[in-house]
Amino acid sequence: MQAGQPGERRSEVARDGARPLMSVRGLGIRFKTSQGIWQATRKIDFDIAPGERVGIVGESGCGKTITGLSILRLLPGNFAGLDGKIIFDGTDLASCGARQMRSIRGKRIAMIFQEPMSALDPVFTVGHQIAETLRVHTSISYEEARAKTLEMLRRVGIASPERRIDDYPHQLSGGMRQRVMIAAALICGPQLLIADEPTTALDVTVQAQILELLRDISETSQTALMLITHDLGVVAETCTRMITMYAGEVIEDASVDEALVRPLHPYTSGLLRSLPHLSPRHGRLPSIPGRVPSIAEMPNGCRFRARCAHATKGCEAEQALQDAGGGRKVRCWRFAELNLPGALHPPETSVAARVAAQ
Repeated sequence: MQAGQPGERRSEVARDGARPLMSVRGLGIRFKTSQGIWQATRKIDFDIAPGERVGIVGESGCGKTITGLSILRLLPGNFAGLDGKIIFDGTDLASCGARQMRSIRGKRIAMIFQEPMSALDPVFTVGHQIAETLRVHTSISYEEARAKTLEMLRRVGIASPERRIDDYPHQLSGGMRQRVMIAAALICGPQLLIADEPTTALDVTVQAQILELLRDISETSQTALMLITHDLGVVAETCTRMITMYAGEVIEDASVDEALVRPLHPYTSGLLRSLPHLSPRHGRLPSIPGRVPSIAEMPNGCRFRARCAHATKGCEAEQALQDAGGGRKVRCWRFAELNLPGALHPPETSVAARVAAQ
């Protein structure tokens, strides 16, 4: 990874100000429950440019996965409705019909799910499952689909693809199953790849290989990557921009190095300080007190206020996602007066390299 100064890791596409591939505006997701309609996320705003790699971070329950699923309209059965817009290459995914959505899902936007063993069908070979996306979206023959599947298996680093193409998921290791999931997602050449915790339960070596593969694919084919994770090291190693979510809201949006060096929101700073390799040796490991509020207990005003050491009068008001300058956004009215700690690092080491090294 290239060492760099804060702000240098934005993608060339983002710096050149090209039109976003996808713009999410005011996204709210509602679910039906026995106690009525509950709002899971609200007022989600962010853009992803062609070829950009964006990390979505936050604790479990912050709304990361549900936001990714909403883009592909793969929400659970108790889904009640979407607010706002998801403009993908000129099409509003939040309001388009089921037929149009099927033509986009898998072909132009693909998703790598958290657990490959449950996402892959155990009764079909991996070759059949990868080629299925091609057969759905194109009219190529069986022989052509098999040839393209072999080519994709080679591209994602599967050894002996001629043999593995006819294997079943249970015959592959966890790392190989994850590569199969990536191959299935990439087989139609999507413009946007959503990866939901793609390295969960993988050992460190395989995790590094998967992350390198995703980064290389994004750089060589200009595929935009939306990486959903709770691991800041993964984001530092792979992404150019970091979006922090908390309690169903985007609370900070900045380039990776800017966010790591000088976070503007107390929650982002708390996440960084809780990383063992960024904390003082032989000291108490800092943590964020409390927990993420449940969907049924969302507080008014700043949703992080009850856990925030910097909360004061004025935080009881609802916080808007405001422009902090230099392309940064933050949902905290005190951001200009707070000097929050970020990732401490020696001068000769890049911030991203230090976080990724853990």
